[in-house]
Amino acid sequence: MPEQYKELNEIQEQLEKHYSDMQDIEFTVQDGKLWLLQTRTGKRTGAAMVKIAVDMLNEGIIDEKEAIMRQEPEKLDELLHPVFSKDAIAKAKVQAKGLPASPGAATGQLVFFADECGKYENSILARIETSPEDLEGMNIANGILTAKGGMTSHAAVVARGMGKCCVSGAGSIKIDYKARTMTTDGRTYKEGEWISLNGSTGELYDGKLDTIDPEVGGDFAKIMELADKYSRMYVRTNADTPHDSKVARDFGAKGIGLCRTEHMFFEGEKIVAMREMILAKDLKGRQEALDKLLPIQQKDFEGIFEAMQDLPVTVRLLAPPLHEFVPHDEKGQQEMADVMGVSIDVIKEKVESLHEFNPMLGHRGCRLGNTYPEITIMQTRAIIGAALALKKKGITAKPEIMIPLTGTYAEMKMQEDICRDTIKKVFAETGMEIDHLVGTMIEIPRAALTADEIAKSAEFFSFGTNDLTQMTFGYSRDDTGVFMPVYLKKGLLKHDPFEVLDQEGVGQLVKMAVDKGRQTRPDIKLGICGEHGGEPSSVEFCHRVGLDYVSCSPYRVPIARLAAAQATIREM
Repeated sequence: MPEQYKELNEIQEQLEKHYSDMQDIEFTVQDGKLWLLQTRTGKRTGAAMVKIAVDMLNEGIIDEKEAIMRQEPEKLDELLHPVFSKDAIAKAKVQAKGLPASPGAATGQLVFFADECGKYENSILARIETSPEDLEGMNIANGILTAKGGMTSHAAVVARGMGKCCVSGAGSIKIDYKARTMTTDGRTYKEGEWISLNGSTGELYDGKLDTIDPEVGGDFAKIMELADKYSRMYVRTNADTPHDSKVARDFGAKGIGLCRTEHMFFEGEKIVAMREMILAKDLKGRQEALDKLLPIQQKDFEGIFEAMQDLPVTVRLLAPPLHEFVPHDEKGQQEMADVMGVSIDVIKEKVESLHEFNPMLGHRGCRLGNTYPEITIMQTRAIIGAALALKKKGITAKPEIMIPLTGTYAEMKMQEDICRDTIKKVFAETGMEIDHLVGTMIEIPRAALTADEIAKSAEFFSFGTNDLTQMTFGYSRDDTGVFMPVYLKKGLLKHDPFEVLDQEGVGQLVKMAVDKGRQTRPDIKLGICGEHGGEPSSVEFCHRVGLDYVSCSPYRVPIARLAAAQATIREM
């Protein structure tokens, strides 16, 4: 039917030009006559979304702003992570449902202990919940599955940073570490059996599913180039290793907004020295351990600063409770007893003394640094020492020291004084200086309410919206999996506030702190480093309240860049 084909082709070209978009056209041919039944804007995958916009831009059908606004930021995830093939998903059996904690697709053999992730070529680490001690195994595994935990649990945050698939808070799964089994939906899996995870939907599938690797081409780069052209805010990354820093920089990050120092301690000799410091009976013992940690930590910072050379790096001083670092099993306690030359009973007693009823509200963050200033001194020396070591090599480092968990001006001021006194001594000892900033993380409601006072001491604010959300709502961010699905289903909440920033409550604290901080210090640098920094509607809110930048996990950087550009264009 060459005549009908010619007519159809002419009509589809006319419709595409009229609507300035790709069309999904329904038609039929009856008795040789072409009939148009319907036309509508066609649905598209993430890859097609990018290609269609760039093609139409090149053809002059749409302009640059429209090309940016045609993008759905969340769909970019399809271009950055592996996905399951459509055929595989169609045949897959869903065994459990959890939270879509970190996007992507992963398939592997079940492992229940982090130090055993390497026993299979492809593994999935299944835990009731993860801790910093599991970092090495999490890095090896293809994906991570937890029975407990929310969108900002340890597993979720670390997996997003690694760009690794994670399903958290899958409450229907029961893990028996002793038997090395996992039971869900009437099916019991033994160690070594194959399962598959969809981190974009939170689904757990039975068996081994085929995955498709992502492809990032030239059209993607063009959209990112346009996004930077129109953005007012810039995007940093949350990264703790040189590898993550490089990944984020390749994705267009303009610095690091959050480098968590605690993640650096869970490797080999570092964790031993860290535990020596915590378990020491007095200042002398702590100082001896800190002296061992100083060169190790400085070397870590050198690697990160070098990966992000010429770009700012915000380093958060030690934030978690100390009990997270000490061994709670008898084997680990005996190892520390041998290292320190004391009985295991001494170690057990010290570990027990660190127990807190509510550790997230306990002895951590700046409270730890003000109680044990030697910790802040060691970390400050490591940060500044690393920057100066790179300066000798002709590499520019721009460190920003961030005080965590500030609630009062007095807390902030004491930590600032410790940092600045230490920096002066390092400058005097080396005969060299370097530009730097000292600021704080606004993650406690009181800090937002008194931001004008705190800004007298802090040169920058970075909003830690994970903890700020936790403390404003009074929700434990690791335990919301029990009630959050019910709250969302019943309409008590529109969104999980740990996933999408609560603009009415938490957002008002952010806005208040922005206004108060700028009243005291007009040139104060303002950013966000909570997980909301990569969520599009939250990024738009950050633009509206006047933040300078958002910071997010490396694989969320392109999404945040696009969302920042769209926020700017909407105001034009």
